[in-house]
Amino acid sequence: MAVKVTSDSTADLGEYFAERGIAVTPLTVLLGDRTGLDGTEITPADIYEYFDKTKTTPKTSAVSPEEYRRFFAEQTADGSEVVHFTISSDMSACYANAVSAAKEFKGVYVVDSRNLSTGIGLLVLYADDLAKAGLSGAEIKEKAEARRGAVRASFVVDNMTFLYKGGRCSGVAAFFASVLRIKPCISVTGGKMVVGKKYMGSTDKAIIKYAADITKSCPNPDPKYVFVTHSSARPEVVETVKREVLAAWPDVNILETVAGATITSHCGRGTLGVLFFADGGKV
Repeated sequence: MAVKVTSDSTADLGEYFAERGIAVTPLTVLLGDRTGLDGTEITPADIYEYFDKTKTTPKTSAVSPEEYRRFFAEQTADGSEVVHFTISSDMSACYANAVSAAKEFKGVYVVDSRNLSTGIGLLVLYADDLAKAGLSGAEIKEKAEARRGAVRASFVVDNMTFLYKGGRCSGVAAFFASVLRIKPCISVTGGKMVVGKKYMGSTDKAIIKYAADITKSCPNPDPKYVFVTHSSARPEVVETVKREVLAAWPDVNILETVAGATITSHCGRGTLGVLFFADGGKV
């Protein structure tokens, strides 16, 4: 039986969704009175324009159970099994809604990634590789859930306003980040976002220091997929980070992706992260 690996739009895989034939359930982004789907109706450029004009951050909403029901019906119509990945259940109702809808179908497996952005994307690509190798939906779900603890997802934030207004950090933290030019590293731990090391100075310098720290933290990443994911970071900085990563990890395959509208709604412009499996590929 064929197995289809699918994902919420929050996996931020960009062109790799289409390249791999991975169907997507888009979250909804709200820009004032305007509402649209992540990636098709609202893009990061729309978010930047909206924020620059209104100084108001967007809101996002989860995929509804009914939307998941329609999606799973379409994906299983040809008899395929489905393994679907969602953003962490601590960050969104997507997982709960998908599980609710999946109960109506045989052979639909929902995986709580316990992550966001290409932290999800790592698991999606891993699962897709397993599906192409012929594993069943149940086997893929089991292996993906066993490996999700090896995902390392973190990023440096340029502007704390988006996280602050989205309830991701305290007003005091946002104030001091602005006044003292602190650029915090946000990491995903236990399915939640937590503040890690704080970098002083310009965003460009903070991101480069962060990349050096990240590569030092893990001597043996899985070389198959290492993401450099960002929300419109300056191209020169992205290329410098790639060089930093390759200098420390010369054998890795770097995939660059740009954060979609949902993730951009919560992190703003100029955020960058290096995301990878920290298990050396030994699975």
